[in-house]
Amino acid sequence: MKEKLNITPPTWIDQDDVPELTDEWFEHADLYNGDKLVRRGRPKAAATKQSVTIRYDAEVVEYFRATGPGWQSRINTALKEWINAHSSG
Repeated sequence: MKEKLNITPPTWIDQDDVPELTDEWFEHADLYNGDKLVRRGRPKAAATKQSVTIRYDAEVVEYFRATGPGWQSRINTALKEWINAHSSG
């Protein structure tokens, strides 16, 4: 009986069959630093914010929304300023 050979044929026979490496391909490629995968996007902040549900008067929300994108961050800044102005220290 003939012995079965466990040889896998090569995927590419001709190097012309290799797909072109475009800018789009590199944009979606994983980046490694040694064996460690480098994560894409913004790095995690040292001090993260906490998600809560809170209810404000309609006039407060309308005022800050009318100031455009980033209105929630401006509410956060206004609350921080109030805390600094009213803290005893």
